[in-house]
Amino acid sequence: MSSSRLASLLRPAPDSAVAENLRRGRSPWVDAIHLLWTLWVFLTPLFGGGYTWRWAALTLLTYPVFLVLYAGVLLAPRCHAPRYALSMVVLGLVPLAWYPSAVSYFIFGCVTLRVSRRSGYGRYLLQLVGLNALFVVVGLFAHYPWQALIWIPSMAMIISLVVNFETASHEQDAALQLSQDEVRRLAATAERERIGRDLHDLLGHTLSLITLKLELSRKLADRDPAGSRREVDEAETIARQALAEVRSAVTGIRASDLAAELASARLLLEYQHVHLHYAPPPPMPVDTERALSLVLREAVTNIARHAQARQAWITFEQDGRSLMMQIRDDGRGGAHVDGNGLTGMRERVAALRGTLALQSAKGEGTSVTVRVTLPAATTTVVAPVEVPTAPSLPAGGAP
Repeated sequence: MSSSRLASLLRPAPDSAVAENLRRGRSPWVDAIHLLWTLWVFLTPLFGGGYTWRWAALTLLTYPVFLVLYAGVLLAPRCHAPRYALSMVVLGLVPLAWYPSAVSYFIFGCVTLRVSRRSGYGRYLLQLVGLNALFVVVGLFAHYPWQALIWIPSMAMIISLVVNFETASHEQDAALQLSQDEVRRLAATAERERIGRDLHDLLGHTLSLITLKLELSRKLADRDPAGSRREVDEAETIARQALAEVRSAVTGIRASDLAAELASARLLLEYQHVHLHYAPPPPMPVDTERALSLVLREAVTNIARHAQARQAWITFEQDGRSLMMQIRDDGRGGAHVDGNGLTGMRERVAALRGTLALQSAKGEGTSVTVRVTLPAATTTVVAPVEVPTAPSLPAGGAP
């Protein structure tokens, strides 16, 4: 077989498992590590029967076929990959009476049947139960001991469910990440469009008016010097007002990171069927805003992954130079151990010389409260949107 023909056969389909790994920046060989489990093919004779010529012949016949089928599961389109998984199951059942090592092929087929398709868990569980019932029937005809007819299907079920649960979790995390990235991209695009409109509305009319004032001043310079100076003074006043408005607009532009994070949080939680209530944040320094954006992102991610909540609230309160941000949910609560996410949140708040308090009584939801001190130049802004009141949490529980 020529090298070009081999390369064509090994080229992954666009929706295959290998192609998906490549899109995520992972090595195309990452799934090859699971082949280490096939070591049991070569160890099984140690537990009964020993190494015989029949075992060697059947291994030389079946193991290359298994490798081809496993490659097919990873390289074929999603709609065709289950055929290779079912072929592995058949490869494990047919020689079972003479070749106990075929149990490994059967287990691989059970595991990859769900990994290779995006169907629901209900259908997969029915298939898994049916295939293992078929294994028991074949094992009875092959006179396998009753202990093997219990532990082999049990192991096949457990390994299949664990591997597929982890795969589904990774796919969900990837989908959530893509959703968040898309929201941030759309928010950034909308912000650029808003900035363009604001600058056009702000400076277009103002610069036109200044131009007219200066043209009129030039025409009045010889005939009416006093009128000319008056027009120049008015143009100067308009220019100063425009400068103040530009500075105000820049302050609003700097607050876009937190606004985009709030929009992303809403999409993420709504995707998880959690209704989010929030109000716009007050103006704040750029460093404070960026740190609070990261804290908000981590807290909302925790709600989406672990809280099992139905509603969440994000509120901002400013009292003089003290700013408080609170993220609350009505989920299961009970989070008292700092993981990597909460530790990172505390470090970011500490860098601002602020405090972070966690309340998470079991069954009462979770509340993350961040308090920071703003520079003296920051003014108080009352949010114009009313946020529905969240249920109160117990007073205890703060670390």
